[in-house]
Amino acid sequence: MLRVTKIFRFETAHAIFGYCGSCKNIHGHSYVLHVTVQQANPNEGFLDGTGFVMDFKDLKRIVKAQVVDKMDHCIILSEAYLAQNPHLGSLENLDIWPIEPTAENILLKVKSAIEGAMPPEVKLCRLKLYETADSYAEWEA
Repeated sequence: MLRVTKIFRFETAHAIFGYCGSCKNIHGHSYVLHVTVQQANPNEGFLDGTGFVMDFKDLKRIVKAQVVDKMDHCIILSEAYLAQNPHLGSLENLDIWPIEPTAENILLKVKSAIEGAMPPEVKLCRLKLYETADSYAEWEA
């Protein structure tokens, strides 16, 4: 199976409501996102046409528009967190979610955003979101 991966970086802050550890407080991460795609209908031979599974420029354009531009330098808080901390509602670049913004849920939001923007001949097959240098959430089709 032939796949290509592009890596993206963005800075985002979040807090986890109801968590007993330090992640209950607003804090930030330097996220690293690996996006892997493959042909929707793969074959075992050489690639036709341009010879690309997907042009890296096109993948960059999609992920930048759907993820990086929206999440970079924003604060993601859940509705529950904001209900307990209403004074935070006036923060700039605040993104309010109905769910807790854990690495796992952020990754699922990323998946949904990217899948909807992919051309039909390309399939999103793997995502890996590093929250720290040695901790990540991973999704695979």
